[in-house]
Amino acid sequence: MAKIDAFFRLMTVQGASDLHLSSGNPPALRIRGDLERVKFKQLEDGELKELLYEICPEHKAKVFEETGDIDFAYELPNVGRYRANYFQQAHGVSAVFRQIPTEILTVEQLGLPEVVKRFATYHKGLILVTGPTGSGKSTTLAAIIDYANKTRKDHILTVEDPVEFKHNSYNCIVNHREVGKDTKSFSAALRGALREDPDIILVGEMRDQETIQLAIEAAATGHLVFGTLHTQNATKTVDRIIEVFPANMQDQIRTTLSESLKAVVSQTLFKRKDGSGRICALEILIQTPAVSALVREGKTHQLINVIQTNRRMGMRMLDDHIEELLDENLIREDEAFDKCIEKKRFIKYLKEIPQEYKDMFKM
Repeated sequence: MAKIDAFFRLMTVQGASDLHLSSGNPPALRIRGDLERVKFKQLEDGELKELLYEICPEHKAKVFEETGDIDFAYELPNVGRYRANYFQQAHGVSAVFRQIPTEILTVEQLGLPEVVKRFATYHKGLILVTGPTGSGKSTTLAAIIDYANKTRKDHILTVEDPVEFKHNSYNCIVNHREVGKDTKSFSAALRGALREDPDIILVGEMRDQETIQLAIEAAATGHLVFGTLHTQNATKTVDRIIEVFPANMQDQIRTTLSESLKAVVSQTLFKRKDGSGRICALEILIQTPAVSALVREGKTHQLINVIQTNRRMGMRMLDDHIEELLDENLIREDEAFDKCIEKKRFIKYLKEIPQEYKDMFKM
């Protein structure tokens, strides 16, 4: 047994989602959204490096020595599976481990709206799940893929860095490819995917222009493509995709994206007010002729109006959902204010208004 495994067992006992190991600091666990220090000595660089290298694949260790950053998955039998990130910082090596749930929760168990499950029935197009790091994007996508896996008879191909949720093949054939292990890069895997007869392609992260372009092209040529971006809402998601490309390509990308983009789900996690866990607020954009026209014409700022007037289709604004959670007394007022889009709308919920917002809104 590796020495570091004791910390993973502690994560399970404490119900932690993340383990932080940092040179110059004692270990810390993220429990219900907050970092809590473990009663353990301060970790020195050499000691921590020895702990980390014991479980690091040899080829990943070489990359880490060259670049200062790596990602990989680690599994401790009968305990759990973890997404590992190693990085260099001013005081030496550090690492963060995120626990990957072994059980894939359904859309219903996650409390997601029915329209999210419907995305698994689409036969082509691009569906994006977005939000900040740690907002549950992978969990949402796993639930959608799981539903497709159990209700369709297709080939599902995932490209991830690292592979997080492992899907057994039920009605579908599911193949997982890990960047750096099974394929050189996201873009290389996507180029190869078109020769592998996939029906559904999951791109773990759309990081660069080439990957985004290949994902859009795959969606436009009859594949159902799921991907993630670190954007806050639907409007910023569309803008982010367009802005990745040079100016001379943007009109062409807008046109292709307007036809292939089927939905955007933007999500943010909140701590439940009663301390029982976390809850997700969502923004949902679904393709309509009006949405396609606004994307094609570069009028993304008007997407808000389309979302607000199409609630019956399942669309919703992030701030609307946050306000619903507030009215149901499920989340704290200060956290709602911190994570909402339109700050002025939520000032009324605060007991004390931060000075910078008093000045901003002249209150």
